Amino acid sequence: MIERVTLAPGLTISRALTGLWQIADMERDGRTLDLDAAARAMRPYAEAGLTTFDMADHYGSAEIVAGKFRRGIASDPAAVQYLTKWVPEPGPVSAADVRAAIDRACERLQTDTIDLLQFHAWTFADPRWLDALWLLEAERDAGRLRAIGVTNFDTAHLRIAIASGIRLVSNQVSGSLVDRRFTHKLAPYAAAHGVGVLCYGTVLGGFLSERWLGAPEPNWDALETWSQMKYGRFIRAAGGWEPFQGVLRAVHAVAKKHDVSIATVASRWVLDQPGVAGVIVGARLSHSQHVADTARLFAFTLDSDDRALIATAQEALANIPGDCGDEYRTPPYLTASGDLSHHLSNFPAPFSTRPGHDGRTLALSGTVWEPMAGYSRAVRKGDRVYVSGTTATHGSHAIGGADAAAQTYFCIDKIAGALQSLGGRLEDVVRTRVFVANVERDWEAVARAHGERFGHILPANTMVQAPLIGDEYLVEIEADADLAR
Repeated sequence: MIERVTLAPGLTISRALTGLWQIADMERDGRTLDLDAAARAMRPYAEAGLTTFDMADHYGSAEIVAGKFRRGIASDPAAVQYLTKWVPEPGPVSAADVRAAIDRACERLQTDTIDLLQFHAWTFADPRWLDALWLLEAERDAGRLRAIGVTNFDTAHLRIAIASGIRLVSNQVSGSLVDRRFTHKLAPYAAAHGVGVLCYGTVLGGFLSERWLGAPEPNWDALETWSQMKYGRFIRAAGGWEPFQGVLRAVHAVAKKHDVSIATVASRWVLDQPGVAGVIVGARLSHSQHVADTARLFAFTLDSDDRALIATAQEALANIPGDCGDEYRTPPYLTASGDLSHHLSNFPAPFSTRPGHDGRTLALSGTVWEPMAGYSRAVRKGDRVYVSGTTATHGSHAIGGADAAAQTYFCIDKIAGALQSLGGRLEDVVRTRVFVANVERDWEAVARAHGERFGHILPANTMVQAPLIGDEYLVEIEADADLAR
Protein backbone atom coordinates (compact mmCIF):
# COMPACT_ATOMS: atom_id res chain seq x y z
CA MET A 1 0.00 0.00 0.00
CA ILE A 2 1.40 3.38 -1.03
CA GLU A 3 1.77 5.62 2.03
CA ARG A 4 0.02 8.98 1.85
CA VAL A 5 0.19 12.19 3.86
CA THR A 6 -2.08 15.23 4.10
CA LEU A 7 -0.27 18.53 3.55
CA ALA A 8 -3.37 20.76 3.66
CA PRO A 9 -7.14 20.39 3.69
CA GLY A 10 -8.05 18.83 0.36
CA LEU A 11 -4.43 18.01 -0.50
CA THR A 12 -3.32 14.47 0.32
CA ILE A 13 -0.27 13.24 -1.60
CA SER A 14 1.68 10.06 -2.13
CA ARG A 15 4.78 9.98 0.07
CA ALA A 16 6.72 8.99 -3.04
CA LEU A 17 6.35 11.78 -5.58
CA THR A 18 7.35 11.45 -9.21
CA GLY A 19 9.66 14.30 -10.20
CA LEU A 20 9.56 15.69 -13.73
CA TRP A 21 12.78 17.75 -13.57
CA GLN A 22 14.46 15.43 -16.05
CA ILE A 23 12.11 16.52 -18.83
CA ALA A 24 14.17 19.70 -19.05
CA ASP A 25 17.34 17.60 -19.29
CA MET A 26 15.77 15.44 -22.03
CA GLU A 27 14.94 18.60 -24.02
CA ARG A 28 18.27 20.41 -23.64
CA ASP A 29 20.47 21.36 -26.57
CA GLY A 30 17.47 21.62 -28.88
CA ARG A 31 16.34 18.03 -28.47
CA THR A 32 12.61 17.37 -28.88
CA LEU A 33 10.44 15.16 -26.72
CA ASP A 34 7.28 13.34 -27.76
CA LEU A 35 4.97 15.10 -25.32
CA ASP A 36 2.07 12.74 -25.90
CA ALA A 37 4.24 9.69 -25.22
CA ALA A 38 5.61 11.35 -22.09
CA ALA A 39 2.06 12.06 -20.90
CA ARG A 40 1.05 8.44 -21.50
CA ALA A 41 4.07 7.36 -19.45
CA MET A 42 2.58 9.07 -16.40
CA ARG A 43 -0.37 6.68 -16.32
CA PRO A 44 1.43 3.60 -14.88
CA TYR A 45 2.61 5.72 -11.94
CA ALA A 46 -0.87 7.00 -11.15
CA GLU A 47 -2.44 3.56 -11.52
CA ALA A 48 0.14 2.10 -9.12
CA GLY A 49 -0.92 4.65 -6.48
CA LEU A 50 1.98 7.00 -7.14
CA THR A 51 -0.48 9.79 -7.83
CA THR A 52 1.63 12.85 -7.07
CA PHE A 53 3.79 14.58 -9.69
CA ASP A 54 6.25 17.40 -9.00
CA MET A 55 7.30 19.90 -11.66
CA ALA A 56 8.13 23.59 -12.17
CA ASP A 57 7.72 26.49 -14.55
CA HIS A 58 11.32 26.00 -15.72
CA TYR A 59 11.33 22.20 -16.13
CA GLY A 60 11.01 22.42 -19.89
CA SER A 61 7.64 21.04 -21.06
CA ALA A 62 6.86 19.30 -17.74
CA GLU A 63 3.70 21.29 -17.02
CA ILE A 64 2.45 20.81 -20.59
CA VAL A 65 3.02 17.06 -20.35
CA ALA A 66 1.14 16.94 -17.06
CA GLY A 67 -1.71 18.95 -18.58
CA LYS A 68 -1.99 16.48 -21.45
CA PHE A 69 -2.11 13.64 -18.96
CA ARG A 70 -4.78 15.39 -16.87
CA ARG A 71 -7.15 16.09 -19.78
CA GLY A 72 -6.76 13.13 -22.07
CA ILE A 73 -5.09 10.16 -20.39
CA ALA A 74 -5.64 10.02 -16.62
CA SER A 75 -8.31 7.45 -15.77
CA ASP A 76 -9.27 9.48 -12.68
CA PRO A 77 -7.94 13.06 -13.01
CA ALA A 78 -9.29 14.08 -9.59
CA ALA A 79 -7.17 11.40 -7.90
CA VAL A 80 -3.89 12.90 -9.15
CA GLN A 81 -2.00 15.76 -7.50
CA TYR A 82 0.04 18.23 -9.53
CA LEU A 83 2.69 20.17 -7.62
CA THR A 84 4.54 22.91 -9.44
CA LYS A 85 6.90 25.78 -8.69
CA TRP A 86 7.25 29.44 -9.45
CA VAL A 87 10.81 30.71 -9.77
CA PRO A 88 10.68 34.41 -10.65
CA GLU A 89 13.78 36.46 -11.32
CA PRO A 90 14.99 38.49 -8.32
CA GLY A 91 13.63 41.99 -7.85
CA PRO A 92 10.24 43.62 -7.36
CA VAL A 93 7.14 41.43 -7.51
CA SER A 94 3.67 42.77 -8.31
CA ALA A 95 0.19 41.31 -8.03
CA ALA A 96 0.11 41.23 -11.83
CA ASP A 97 3.33 39.19 -11.88
CA VAL A 98 1.83 36.63 -9.52
CA ARG A 99 -1.44 36.41 -11.44
CA ALA A 100 0.45 35.97 -14.72
CA ALA A 101 2.54 33.14 -13.26
CA ILE A 102 -0.54 31.36 -11.94
CA ASP A 103 -2.43 31.90 -15.20
CA ARG A 104 0.45 30.41 -17.16
CA ALA A 105 0.70 27.36 -14.89
CA CYS A 106 -3.06 26.82 -14.99
CA GLU A 107 -3.09 27.04 -18.77
CA ARG A 108 -0.26 24.54 -19.14
CA LEU A 109 -1.72 22.20 -16.52
CA GLN A 110 -5.22 22.62 -17.98
CA THR A 111 -6.80 23.46 -14.64
CA ASP A 112 -8.40 26.35 -12.78
CA THR A 113 -6.76 25.59 -9.43
CA ILE A 114 -3.20 24.56 -8.66
CA ASP A 115 -2.82 21.93 -5.95
CA LEU A 116 0.45 23.28 -4.54
CA LEU A 117 2.54 26.18 -5.78
CA GLN A 118 6.08 26.20 -4.41
CA PHE A 119 8.06 29.45 -4.40
CA HIS A 120 11.83 29.81 -4.81
CA ALA A 121 13.76 32.96 -3.80
CA TRP A 122 17.15 33.60 -5.39
CA THR A 123 18.37 35.84 -2.58
CA PHE A 124 17.19 36.69 0.91
CA ALA A 125 19.17 39.95 1.03
CA ASP A 126 16.33 41.42 -1.02
CA PRO A 127 13.24 41.40 1.26
CA ARG A 128 10.85 41.42 -1.69
CA TRP A 129 10.69 37.62 -1.45
CA LEU A 130 8.15 38.28 1.31
CA ASP A 131 6.05 40.38 -1.08
CA ALA A 132 5.79 37.35 -3.35
CA LEU A 133 4.56 35.13 -0.52
CA TRP A 134 1.97 37.65 0.65
CA LEU A 135 0.67 37.97 -2.89
CA LEU A 136 0.51 34.18 -3.21
CA GLU A 137 -1.48 34.08 0.02
CA ALA A 138 -4.04 36.42 -1.55
CA GLU A 139 -4.31 34.13 -4.57
CA ARG A 140 -4.80 31.11 -2.33
CA ASP A 141 -7.53 32.92 -0.43
CA ALA A 142 -9.14 33.71 -3.80
CA GLY A 143 -9.22 29.99 -4.63
CA ARG A 144 -6.50 29.91 -7.30
CA LEU A 145 -4.19 27.76 -5.15
CA ARG A 146 -5.02 24.97 -2.72
CA ALA A 147 -1.80 25.45 -0.79
CA ILE A 148 1.53 27.29 -0.83
CA GLY A 149 4.94 25.80 -0.28
CA VAL A 150 8.52 26.91 -0.73
CA THR A 151 11.57 25.28 -2.23
CA ASN A 152 15.19 25.44 -1.13
CA PHE A 153 14.50 27.59 1.93
CA ASP A 154 16.96 27.28 4.77
CA THR A 155 15.76 27.01 8.36
CA ALA A 156 16.23 30.70 9.13
CA HIS A 157 14.06 31.91 6.26
CA LEU A 158 11.41 29.26 6.71
CA ARG A 159 11.32 30.53 10.28
CA ILE A 160 10.94 34.15 9.18
CA ALA A 161 8.03 33.24 6.91
CA ILE A 162 6.23 31.10 9.49
CA ALA A 163 6.78 33.60 12.32
CA SER A 164 5.39 36.34 10.05
CA GLY A 165 2.12 34.44 9.65
CA ILE A 166 2.61 33.02 6.15
CA ARG A 167 0.76 29.72 5.93
CA LEU A 168 3.20 27.35 4.27
CA VAL A 169 2.56 23.61 4.08
CA SER A 170 5.85 22.35 2.61
CA ASN A 171 9.51 23.06 1.91
CA GLN A 172 11.22 21.11 -0.86
CA VAL A 173 14.96 20.60 -0.32
CA SER A 174 17.82 18.30 -1.19
CA GLY A 175 18.09 15.26 1.08
CA SER A 176 19.99 12.00 0.82
CA LEU A 177 22.35 9.60 2.58
CA VAL A 178 25.13 11.99 1.54
CA ASP A 179 23.32 15.32 2.01
CA ARG A 180 21.98 15.16 5.57
CA ARG A 181 21.65 18.90 6.15
CA PHE A 182 17.86 18.65 6.35
CA THR A 183 18.09 16.44 9.46
CA HIS A 184 20.03 19.00 11.50
CA LYS A 185 17.74 22.00 11.90
CA LEU A 186 15.26 22.24 9.07
CA ALA A 187 13.21 19.07 9.54
CA PRO A 188 12.84 19.49 13.34
CA TYR A 189 11.70 23.11 12.91
CA ALA A 190 9.35 22.22 10.06
CA ALA A 191 7.81 19.32 11.97
CA ALA A 192 7.20 21.54 14.99
CA HIS A 193 5.31 24.04 12.81
CA GLY A 194 3.27 21.72 10.61
CA VAL A 195 5.41 22.10 7.49
CA GLY A 196 6.13 18.93 5.52
CA VAL A 197 9.66 18.47 4.17
CA LEU A 198 9.77 17.13 0.60
CA CYS A 199 13.21 15.75 -0.28
CA TYR A 200 14.62 15.49 -3.79
CA GLY A 201 17.99 14.08 -4.80
CA THR A 202 17.45 10.98 -2.66
CA VAL A 203 19.29 8.74 -5.16
CA LEU A 204 21.85 11.39 -6.16
CA GLY A 205 20.91 11.41 -9.82
CA GLY A 206 21.41 7.64 -10.05
CA PHE A 207 24.78 7.49 -8.27
CA LEU A 208 23.08 5.60 -5.42
CA SER A 209 22.55 2.49 -7.54
CA GLU A 210 24.10 -0.85 -8.42
CA ARG A 211 25.60 0.69 -11.55
CA TRP A 212 28.14 2.64 -9.51
CA LEU A 213 28.88 0.02 -6.83
CA GLY A 214 32.60 -0.78 -7.10
CA ALA A 215 32.90 1.34 -10.24
CA PRO A 216 35.96 3.54 -10.82
CA GLU A 217 35.61 7.24 -10.16
CA PRO A 218 33.90 8.85 -13.15
CA ASN A 219 35.28 11.62 -15.29
CA TRP A 220 33.49 14.48 -13.59
CA ASP A 221 33.77 16.62 -16.72
CA ALA A 222 32.01 14.08 -18.96
CA LEU A 223 28.84 13.08 -17.14
CA GLU A 224 25.65 12.12 -18.96
CA THR A 225 22.90 14.13 -17.28
CA TRP A 226 22.37 17.35 -15.37
CA SER A 227 21.45 15.26 -12.33
CA GLN A 228 24.83 13.52 -12.41
CA MET A 229 26.61 16.85 -12.88
CA LYS A 230 24.84 18.25 -9.83
CA TYR A 231 25.16 15.32 -7.48
CA GLY A 232 28.71 14.64 -8.53
CA ARG A 233 29.46 17.95 -6.83
CA PHE A 234 27.72 16.73 -3.68
CA ILE A 235 29.78 13.52 -3.64
CA ARG A 236 33.01 15.48 -3.95
CA ALA A 237 31.92 17.96 -1.28
CA ALA A 238 31.20 15.02 1.06
CA GLY A 239 34.74 13.70 0.81
CA GLY A 240 34.98 12.09 -2.59
CA TRP A 241 34.58 8.75 -4.28
CA GLU A 242 36.11 6.40 -1.67
CA PRO A 243 33.86 7.32 1.30
CA PHE A 244 30.92 7.36 -1.11
CA GLN A 245 31.78 3.80 -2.14
CA GLY A 246 31.71 2.85 1.53
CA VAL A 247 28.14 4.11 1.76
CA LEU A 248 27.23 2.23 -1.42
CA ARG A 249 28.62 -1.02 0.01
CA ALA A 250 26.64 -0.63 3.23
CA VAL A 251 23.42 0.20 1.42
CA HIS A 252 23.99 -2.71 -0.98
CA ALA A 253 24.17 -5.10 1.97
CA VAL A 254 20.88 -3.75 3.30
CA ALA A 255 19.30 -3.92 -0.15
CA LYS A 256 20.27 -7.60 -0.58
CA LYS A 257 18.81 -8.41 2.84
CA HIS A 258 15.42 -6.94 1.85
CA ASP A 259 15.57 -7.98 -1.83
CA VAL A 260 15.24 -4.40 -3.06
CA SER A 261 17.51 -2.02 -4.96
CA ILE A 262 20.14 0.33 -3.56
CA ALA A 263 18.03 3.27 -4.79
CA THR A 264 15.00 1.99 -2.89
CA VAL A 265 16.94 1.68 0.38
CA ALA A 266 18.41 5.16 -0.16
CA SER A 267 14.97 6.73 -0.60
CA ARG A 268 13.48 4.74 2.30
CA TRP A 269 16.22 6.04 4.61
CA VAL A 270 15.27 9.63 3.75
CA LEU A 271 11.56 8.89 4.03
CA ASP A 272 12.08 7.54 7.56
CA GLN A 273 13.71 10.73 8.84
CA PRO A 274 11.50 12.73 11.25
CA GLY A 275 9.64 15.57 9.56
CA VAL A 276 9.92 14.19 6.02
CA ALA A 277 6.51 14.14 4.32
CA GLY A 278 7.69 12.69 1.03
CA VAL A 279 10.58 11.89 -1.30
CA ILE A 280 10.75 12.91 -4.95
CA VAL A 281 12.03 10.25 -7.32
CA GLY A 282 12.85 11.55 -10.79
CA ALA A 283 11.49 9.92 -13.93
CA ARG A 284 12.66 10.14 -17.54
CA LEU A 285 9.15 9.70 -18.89
CA SER A 286 8.81 7.40 -21.91
CA HIS A 287 12.52 6.48 -21.62
CA SER A 288 13.05 4.72 -18.28
CA GLN A 289 10.31 3.77 -15.82
CA HIS A 290 10.79 3.00 -12.14
CA VAL A 291 7.20 2.35 -11.10
CA ALA A 292 7.69 -1.05 -9.48
CA ASP A 293 10.96 -0.06 -7.82
CA THR A 294 9.44 3.10 -6.37
CA ALA A 295 6.36 1.23 -5.14
CA ARG A 296 8.64 -1.16 -3.24
CA LEU A 297 9.55 1.75 -0.94
CA PHE A 298 6.47 0.77 1.02
CA ALA A 299 7.02 -3.00 1.02
CA PHE A 300 9.77 -3.16 3.66
CA THR A 301 11.15 -1.36 6.70
CA LEU A 302 14.66 -0.58 7.82
CA ASP A 303 15.46 -2.14 11.18
CA SER A 304 17.95 -0.97 13.79
CA ASP A 305 20.75 -3.13 12.35
CA ASP A 306 20.19 -1.62 8.90
CA ARG A 307 20.31 1.91 10.24
CA ALA A 308 23.43 1.20 12.30
CA LEU A 309 25.27 -0.28 9.30
CA ILE A 310 24.41 2.74 7.18
CA ALA A 311 25.31 5.20 9.96
CA THR A 312 28.75 3.62 10.37
CA ALA A 313 29.45 4.12 6.67
CA GLN A 314 28.22 7.69 6.81
CA GLU A 315 30.79 8.52 9.49
CA ALA A 316 33.44 8.65 6.76
CA LEU A 317 31.55 11.39 4.90
CA ALA A 318 32.18 15.08 5.38
CA ASN A 319 29.15 17.23 6.09
CA ILE A 320 27.78 19.19 3.15
CA PRO A 321 28.41 22.82 4.15
CA GLY A 322 25.68 25.20 5.26
CA ASP A 323 21.95 24.70 5.51
CA CYS A 324 19.39 23.52 2.97
CA GLY A 325 19.27 25.63 -0.18
CA ASP A 326 22.65 27.26 0.39
CA GLU A 327 23.95 25.49 -2.73
CA TYR A 328 21.90 27.95 -4.80
CA ARG A 329 23.07 31.10 -3.01
CA THR A 330 26.55 30.69 -1.51
CA PRO A 331 29.82 28.92 -2.35
CA PRO A 332 30.40 26.11 -2.98
CA TYR A 333 27.63 26.18 -5.57
CA LEU A 334 26.52 22.55 -5.71
CA THR A 335 24.33 22.73 -8.80
CA ALA A 336 24.66 21.20 -12.24
CA SER A 337 26.50 24.26 -13.56
CA GLY A 338 27.79 25.83 -10.36
CA ASP A 339 26.82 29.46 -9.70
CA LEU A 340 23.39 29.89 -11.29
CA SER A 341 23.50 33.68 -11.50
CA HIS A 342 24.37 33.44 -15.21
CA HIS A 343 20.89 32.04 -15.80
CA LEU A 344 19.35 35.35 -14.67
CA SER A 345 19.12 38.56 -16.62
CA ASN A 346 20.26 40.59 -13.61
CA PHE A 347 20.48 40.73 -9.84
CA PRO A 348 19.00 44.13 -8.99
CA ALA A 349 20.14 45.92 -5.85
CA PRO A 350 17.78 45.22 -2.96
CA PHE A 351 17.44 48.90 -2.06
CA SER A 352 17.42 52.12 -4.01
CA THR A 353 20.46 54.39 -3.81
CA ARG A 354 21.07 58.04 -4.55
CA PRO A 355 23.90 60.55 -4.10
CA GLY A 356 24.07 62.46 -0.85
CA HIS A 357 26.11 65.56 -0.07
CA ASP A 358 29.87 65.56 0.38
CA GLY A 359 30.42 62.51 -1.85
CA ARG A 360 28.20 60.19 0.11
CA THR A 361 25.93 57.50 -1.35
CA LEU A 362 22.68 56.75 0.44
CA ALA A 363 20.72 53.47 0.50
CA LEU A 364 16.99 53.59 1.27
CA SER A 365 14.96 50.49 2.17
CA GLY A 366 11.52 52.09 1.89
CA THR A 367 10.29 51.60 5.45
CA VAL A 368 7.81 54.14 6.79
CA TRP A 369 10.37 55.29 9.36
CA GLU A 370 13.09 56.58 7.05
CA PRO A 371 11.29 59.59 5.54
CA MET A 372 9.47 60.32 8.78
CA ALA A 373 12.62 60.45 10.93
CA GLY A 374 14.95 61.72 8.19
CA TYR A 375 17.63 59.04 7.86
CA SER A 376 19.01 56.48 5.41
CA ARG A 377 19.15 52.74 5.83
CA ALA A 378 22.86 53.02 5.16
CA VAL A 379 25.42 55.62 4.11
CA ARG A 380 28.64 54.99 2.19
CA LYS A 381 31.49 57.47 2.56
CA GLY A 382 34.61 56.33 0.74
CA ASP A 383 35.29 52.73 1.76
CA ARG A 384 33.19 52.94 4.91
CA VAL A 385 29.52 52.01 5.19
CA TYR A 386 27.40 52.86 8.21
CA VAL A 387 24.16 50.92 8.54
CA SER A 388 21.45 52.48 10.70
CA GLY A 389 19.72 50.68 13.52
CA THR A 390 17.72 48.06 11.66
CA THR A 391 14.54 46.39 12.86
CA ALA A 392 12.51 43.58 11.36
CA THR A 393 10.39 45.85 9.17
CA HIS A 394 9.57 45.59 5.49
CA GLY A 395 7.54 48.46 4.14
CA SER A 396 4.66 48.78 6.60
CA HIS A 397 4.96 45.16 7.80
CA ALA A 398 6.54 44.01 11.05
CA ILE A 399 8.39 40.75 10.32
CA GLY A 400 9.05 37.77 12.54
CA GLY A 401 6.17 38.09 14.97
CA ALA A 402 7.17 37.24 18.54
CA ASP A 403 10.17 35.17 17.43
CA ALA A 404 13.35 37.03 18.42
CA ALA A 405 15.56 34.78 16.31
CA ALA A 406 13.41 35.30 13.22
CA GLN A 407 13.56 39.06 13.73
CA THR A 408 17.35 38.88 14.09
CA TYR A 409 17.76 36.90 10.88
CA PHE A 410 15.65 39.44 9.01
CA CYS A 411 17.56 42.42 10.47
CA ILE A 412 20.81 40.88 9.26
CA ASP A 413 19.29 40.20 5.84
CA LYS A 414 18.42 43.89 5.58
CA ILE A 415 21.95 44.84 6.60
CA ALA A 416 23.29 42.50 3.91
CA GLY A 417 20.90 44.07 1.39
CA ALA A 418 22.01 47.58 2.31
CA LEU A 419 25.66 46.63 1.95
CA GLN A 420 25.02 44.91 -1.37
CA SER A 421 23.23 48.01 -2.65
CA LEU A 422 26.29 50.08 -1.81
CA GLY A 423 28.82 47.70 -3.35
CA GLY A 424 29.67 45.70 -0.23
CA ARG A 425 28.83 42.40 1.41
CA LEU A 426 28.23 41.04 4.86
CA GLU A 427 31.86 39.90 5.08
CA ASP A 428 32.88 43.58 5.08
CA VAL A 429 31.24 44.22 8.47
CA VAL A 430 33.75 45.16 11.18
CA ARG A 431 31.36 46.03 14.02
CA THR A 432 27.78 45.27 15.03
CA ARG A 433 25.73 46.72 17.86
CA VAL A 434 22.72 44.73 19.00
CA PHE A 435 19.92 46.26 21.05
CA VAL A 436 17.55 43.79 22.71
CA ALA A 437 14.30 44.86 24.35
CA ASN A 438 14.17 41.94 26.80
CA VAL A 439 17.68 40.64 27.37
CA GLU A 440 16.71 38.09 30.00
CA ARG A 441 14.24 36.41 27.67
CA ASP A 442 15.77 36.88 24.23
CA TRP A 443 19.52 37.36 24.49
CA GLU A 444 20.45 33.77 23.67
CA ALA A 445 18.13 33.44 20.66
CA VAL A 446 19.44 36.75 19.30
CA ALA A 447 23.08 35.85 20.01
CA ARG A 448 22.78 32.45 18.33
CA ALA A 449 21.17 33.95 15.23
CA HIS A 450 23.92 36.58 15.11
CA GLY A 451 26.48 33.82 15.50
CA GLU A 452 25.05 31.83 12.59
CA ARG A 453 25.39 34.76 10.21
CA PHE A 454 28.60 36.34 11.54
CA GLY A 455 30.45 33.32 12.92
CA HIS A 456 32.82 33.21 9.93
CA ILE A 457 33.33 37.00 10.01
CA LEU A 458 33.69 37.68 13.75
CA PRO A 459 33.18 41.46 13.80
CA ALA A 460 33.53 43.46 16.98
CA ASN A 461 30.14 43.29 18.72
CA THR A 462 28.20 44.82 21.58
CA MET A 463 24.83 43.67 22.91
CA VAL A 464 22.86 45.87 25.27
CA GLN A 465 19.36 45.96 26.65
CA ALA A 466 17.44 48.98 25.41
CA PRO A 467 13.79 49.96 25.08
CA LEU A 468 12.85 49.91 21.39
CA ILE A 469 10.33 52.10 19.63
CA GLY A 470 7.34 49.84 19.03
CA ASP A 471 6.32 46.90 21.21
CA GLU A 472 6.49 44.57 18.21
CA TYR A 473 10.25 45.01 17.86
CA LEU A 474 12.36 42.64 19.93
CA VAL A 475 15.78 43.46 18.47
CA GLU A 476 17.54 46.23 16.55
CA ILE A 477 20.98 45.95 14.94
CA GLU A 478 23.35 48.50 13.46
CA ALA A 479 26.59 47.78 11.64
CA ASP A 480 29.76 49.40 10.35
CA ALA A 481 31.63 47.99 7.37
CA ASP A 482 34.97 48.62 5.70
CA LEU A 483 34.97 47.91 1.96
CA ALA A 484 38.70 48.52 1.43
CA ARG A 485 40.23 45.42 -0.22
